[in-house]
Formats: sequence, C-alpha cells, structure tokens
Amino acid sequence: MRISTLLSYAGGFKQAVAEVAELENAGLDVVWVPEAYSFDAPSAMGYIAANTRKVTIASGILPIYTRTPSLLAMTAAGIDYLSDGRCMLGLGASGPQVIEGFHGIPYQTPVARIREIIEICRMVWRREKVQHLGNHYQIPLPQDQGTGLGKPLKIINHPVRDEIPIAVASLGPASVTATAELADAWLPAFYTAEAAQDVWGKSLQTGAAKRDPSRKPLEVFAGGTVAIGEGFEEMRNLARPGAALYIGGMGARSKNFYNDIFAKSGYPDEAKQIQDLYLAGDKKAAEAAIPDEYLAKTALIGDEGFVKDRLYALRESGVTSLNVRFAGQTQDERLSQCEKLRNLVETL
Repeated sequence: MRISTLLSYAGGFKQAVAEVAELENAGLDVVWVPEAYSFDAPSAMGYIAANTRKVTIASGILPIYTRTPSLLAMTAAGIDYLSDGRCMLGLGASGPQVIEGFHGIPYQTPVARIREIIEICRMVWRREKVQHLGNHYQIPLPQDQGTGLGKPLKIINHPVRDEIPIAVASLGPASVTATAELADAWLPAFYTAEAAQDVWGKSLQTGAAKRDPSRKPLEVFAGGTVAIGEGFEEMRNLARPGAALYIGGMGARSKNFYNDIFAKSGYPDEAKQIQDLYLAGDKKAAEAAIPDEYLAKTALIGDEGFVKDRLYALRESGVTSLNVRFAGQTQDERLSQCEKLRNLVETL
C-alpha cells in the first residue's frame, strides 16, 4: 500500500512543502495538491518538484472545466519533466458552486467531458497530432468556426513519459463506472470499507469489465486521519465539523453528492437529519448527529491493533493505497504518525 496525503498550507505554503520533504523521508509516497478556489495547484506542484526527490506529485484535483484538455496535458507533461517522471494528473468535476460561482462556466455533462479529456491527454503525451471530434471538444476547431485556420498540432517537447497516470475523483455511479474503465487511480470520498461494495461495487465492476486489459488495475486511494497510539480515540471527534459541512451543507439540498454517499453507506436517516440541522443553521447539532461508529470506520485512529484491523478491512474492500491526514499539533508529531503508519503497512 502506498501512503498519500493532501497538502495543507493553512500554516503557510512554503512551510507545508518543507514538511512534505520531511514526510517523504518518513515514508510518504504521494502528495495531493488541492486547488478548489485557492491558489492554483500546478504552481505548487512545480515547487514541490524542486524540493523533493521521490514522492509522486498529484493534482488533487484540477477541475476539468477550468482548462482545455490540451492545457491539462501540457501542464502534467511539464510537471512530469520537472519532477523526473513523478507527476500524476488528478482530475475531477468539482461542483456547480465553484464552477459556476467562481469560474462562471456552466456545470454540464462532467462524465462525458472527463472521458474526452482523458483521450486527448493521452494523445498529447504520445506526441500525436491532436485530432478529436467529440461532443464537447473539437480539435482542431472546425472550419466553420473561428478563423478556419486551425490545424492539427503535436506537443513540441518530448514528454518524459508517453503515459502519465490519471487519477479521477468521482462519486456518482456513472462517473465511478467511467473511472474504473479509463483512469489509473480513483480518489473516492466518504469511503468506508464495510459499505464500499454496496455503494460502489456495481459501478466498479461495470467499468472494470470495459477496461483495456493492457492497463494496470485501478489504484484505489482511501484511509482517513492517522493517530496511532493509546488513548487517541477522542480525536475522532475532530472530524465532526468537516463531516457535517460536507454531509449537511455542501451543495444544494437537492444536489449533495456527499449526503447521497453517506446515506448509501448505511445512514439514510442520519443523512437527512444532519442536512436538516445544518441548513437550519444548527451546525453543532449536525455535528453531534454524526454516528460514533461512522467516525471510527472512516479513520485510522486508535491503538496499533485497531489501526491494523482497519488497514486489513480497507485492503479487503479493494483499497490499494492509503489517502490520509496525519494528526499532530507539531511537525514532529505528524512525522511520527507517518513513520508509525509506514511500519504498520509493511507488516500487512
């Protein structure tokens, strides 16, 4: 199992990258660089490339509506070059609040768009002249549009690799099916080992049946917060505000992907209750309504025996790589947790 974590630069971006370099020495394999509506991810990824030696640098995620497919491919190829082949292109649809509210672009047909983007990116990396006549992207632009002067072009530079791994953050049935068919890695949210089959099993199986047999098996990233040791169980409650935000307040009442996943994971009544409370403004009550059982299942917090059991459960459910956050008030504490997790993983 590879170990990955999301870059958090709440305490300062340069300090966060310096910590990634230390985590790399402690056993970290992959760092996900977020974007949302903060600083752009590629700038950070290039900076990480210059300050690390072996960690995979993944966008986590680049929203597909904010860049052309060709630019996504160029960006990944550039970071792959700077990092000597350590880039992973993480893609996702984000959500209508960000895409329409911050970028001013209609949030439409995300699954079909990602499918075309993946095809175009791989064409660019193979240094083929880009020719794509899809429903959402036409490259070159047809003669009856624009100036009519467009012609097929291939990327000037020779990419380090003719295929850069593509990870997709997906939740819904259609998008998970497409991920299992086309992507190299999957980044789910609100993943519990016990509910994975019920929530995503059919979609993963349908997509896997269509997968190119020459492509490696899908890498699946999931895990949770890591705090390995005696007496840490109370730290599970630190996840309540974030979980309540996503389950109760992310998106509109009628379109909240996270609420849907939580309900399908065995908590339909709690999903409705949390959303009602959160949207009514009672955030504390929404947080309190999150079941203790759920918090335990979605974290790696507890003594070594408990955490090892959770790792086995994750692996048995199909998780191949861990996506975690290391608990700790100081860098030394977070590094210690990374080392503890690496040691446990190596015993599986």
